[in-house]
Amino acid sequence: MVETKASVQSSQREKNIKPNTKIGYLLAKRGIDIIGSMIGLVTLSLVFFIVGLLIKIEDPKGSIFFSQKRIGKDGKEFNMYKFRSMVSNAEEKLAELLHHNETTGAMFKMRNDPRVTKVGSFIRKTSIDELPQLVNVLKGEMSLVGPRPPLPREVSEYNAYQMNRLLVTPGCTGLWQISGRSNIGFEEMVELDLKYINCQKISYDIKIIAKTVKVVLFDKGAY
Repeated sequence: MVETKASVQSSQREKNIKPNTKIGYLLAKRGIDIIGSMIGLVTLSLVFFIVGLLIKIEDPKGSIFFSQKRIGKDGKEFNMYKFRSMVSNAEEKLAELLHHNETTGAMFKMRNDPRVTKVGSFIRKTSIDELPQLVNVLKGEMSLVGPRPPLPREVSEYNAYQMNRLLVTPGCTGLWQISGRSNIGFEEMVELDLKYINCQKISYDIKIIAKTVKVVLFDKGAY
């Protein structure tokens, strides 16, 4: 755990961020997560097979899936799953690329990242690389809608205000993803996440999911 629950709640009080803690909302949200992730995993099974095959054809020695430590609700660490879109030693090469960072704050984004494979470039632009996170949703580590789960090194740079992003379960999609994604800086992403946290309700989640489908189909802001 990167940050204790008490410290997260302390920053919550200081900044007056109020997530929806009503039992009805939480049960309904979890129900939608379970049903949605199960339907997604079943209906997209062919996509999983094809993408896995293409990844193996391009790089037979590399793995199909990529597991990465992320920080979830109340600072709890978990393994987030994705289709591997980069070369096998991508993390080792990150240090030499940090000066090419194209976004602000505690994130790294590079439009023409040399670590991305040919198959990886396609699945990242179409967000297909994110589909294995449906397993995280089914396990309860993530939700269909919520703030992007940050890396431990990102959280280590957070101030008290930014720590409020960890008050809720992280999601596969959220306001950041439907508002510009990689074209939006870290500070703006934080504001969008906190706006979502203060406005949580089922109708809002459904609206974000619907908008996400539209954004993915038109390939906006992902790299």
